[in-house]
Amino acid sequence: MQEFALIILAYLIGSLPTAIWVSKIFFGVDIRNYGSGNAGATNTFRVLGVQWGTFVMAVDMLKGVLASFLYLLLPYYVDSQYEHVNFMIGLGLAAVIGHIFPIWANFKGGKGVATVFGMVLAIQPMVALFVALIFLLVLFLTRFVSLSSMLAGIAFPILILWIFNEPEHSYRIFACAIAFLIVLTHQKNINRLLQGNESKARILKYRDRRKERKSNQF
Repeated sequence: MQEFALIILAYLIGSLPTAIWVSKIFFGVDIRNYGSGNAGATNTFRVLGVQWGTFVMAVDMLKGVLASFLYLLLPYYVDSQYEHVNFMIGLGLAAVIGHIFPIWANFKGGKGVATVFGMVLAIQPMVALFVALIFLLVLFLTRFVSLSSMLAGIAFPILILWIFNEPEHSYRIFACAIAFLIVLTHQKNINRLLQGNESKARILKYRDRRKERKSNQF
């Protein structure tokens, strides 16, 4: 019964619609009516810019961290060596589901990538570090947040299964499921990438301007 209550609490934490609240409070609009129509960090980068996109991403990550650490409220899981990992996965997944289907926003939320990263950060920080580096590298090279998210998501099970060789079967299954879920929720982005219509994050704009000026000289 206590576990069920904490899973519900984790879902409610994940349901906090960061992007929607930011867009309504500071800009007087609903971000779901702009850009891709998605209430997540990627669309916030696209519509509201780097500053607010970074803020939304950080808060959505924090939701995953907080939800995963709810296991600390039950002494049995604190003292266990393996059971707490399974419970953390359950709590984190509840937060991710809450982010994708938030009760506070008519069950229309984001894609859950930042919240997934938050729960991975809570469970296995070193894996999260590698995933973050992959995300940032792809973002630096392409400026596509969606592509960065997908490649980081695909790298996640590769790191778990082969690089770190995680022994927990539940964690291995979870990693594969998350990679599939991230790709599945980015179908529209994949289509836009293939068509050349995907928007780029407004970062490194000075570098891009220099490239444009150089190209105009020739």
